[in-house]
Amino acid sequence: MKINFHIPDFVRHMKLNLILADTLRQRPECFYDGVNIGSVYGTFPTSMWNGGRLFCGTIDPRMIDYILKQFNARGIPCRYTFSNPLITEDIQLKDEFCNHCLKVAENGLNEVIVLSPQLENYIRKNYPKYPLISSTCKQIEDIDDVISELNKDYKFVVLDYNWNNQFDVLEKLPHKEKCEILINACCTPHCKRRKDHYYTIAKQQIDLAKHFKYTPNKPITNFQDFSCPQMALEFYQTTKLSIHVTPEDIYNRYAPMGFVNFKIEGRQLSDVAVLESYMYYMVKPKYRDEVRLHMMLLLFGQPGSANKNTSTHMMNR
Repeated sequence: MKINFHIPDFVRHMKLNLILADTLRQRPECFYDGVNIGSVYGTFPTSMWNGGRLFCGTIDPRMIDYILKQFNARGIPCRYTFSNPLITEDIQLKDEFCNHCLKVAENGLNEVIVLSPQLENYIRKNYPKYPLISSTCKQIEDIDDVISELNKDYKFVVLDYNWNNQFDVLEKLPHKEKCEILINACCTPHCKRRKDHYYTIAKQQIDLAKHFKYTPNKPITNFQDFSCPQMALEFYQTTKLSIHVTPEDIYNRYAPMGFVNFKIEGRQLSDVAVLESYMYYMVKPKYRDEVRLHMMLLLFGQPGSANKNTSTHMMNR
């Protein structure tokens, strides 16, 4: 049985994730049985349609092609986080950069996370090869609405994290193979500010996209920030939350029930923090120190391999 992990981010954590993919292929015995990279999610900067986490900057179009090629050549989908809830207008739907990103990656392997009904319909009509994923940002906490969402034409539905560890309810869900569990959420359970946070990020993303398109050489003004202490939690602090999913529960409870898709968040975290979550969820305890050291040496530069881009080599035994 494959246990699919959907991991962050194909731009910010590109090198880390390619090292992970190659290490998994070369040393599968170090990982829990069935571990598979189901997708790498994220967005190219600066995509107006991006949601969930803020991501700004610019990128060379050649780098877009390179990143897609690197992951796709390994059989790994790049999954666009086009979950901005404020994308509702025709002029936004025609955004040149976002449409370019869709065009160059529409090969039937890559995927899109959606939230806005207008954007979802636009993608279904104009880019029909993309499998669509229903975003956790929809915050669906009513069981009947969850079931309704699972019955729609989505490849996966990323469940609201508040369903985590509610096994009596999860057992009753249909299409368990379509459910994706967000296993390391940093938010507090039933956070009252979460929706406002998503909408603040959505507006910020639109404003930044306009800035980089029209006034890239001017300072950013009137930027609305949103402060949340939960966003500063370190990985092992999040393991204390009731919504945290342990690796033991993944392999001993979720998977036997039919849940085989798990999302690890961390788009805005450092490579070190994200790497630690990979060790925790994917690597057998007796190999964690060895695999962590191997990957960190490749990530930060090891004599003899520091300049080999993202390629990795078999660990010596």
